[in-house]
Amino acid sequence: MSTLKKAKNFKKSKAGTYLSIGTTLFGAVSVVKQAKKARGERDTLQLVDAVVSAAAIATGVALLVRELRRMSSDDVLAD
Repeated sequence: MSTLKKAKNFKKSKAGTYLSIGTTLFGAVSVVKQAKKARGERDTLQLVDAVVSAAAIATGVALLVRELRRMSSDDVLAD
């Protein structure tokens, strides 16, 4: 099996999905810092950017959690 194929299979695995959730949530740290800085500087545009980024992170995590649930339900049906 080629390295690229292994990488694609890992990405679709439960472990890969958990890793994706972790890295996505790690991105939330920079968004929180951005929001705090924007509030401190009273920079409305930066604050809006932070809010939109936070919404994108929340949506991404929700999609990954849904994928995990689908994987779990597929496992039950496979038994």
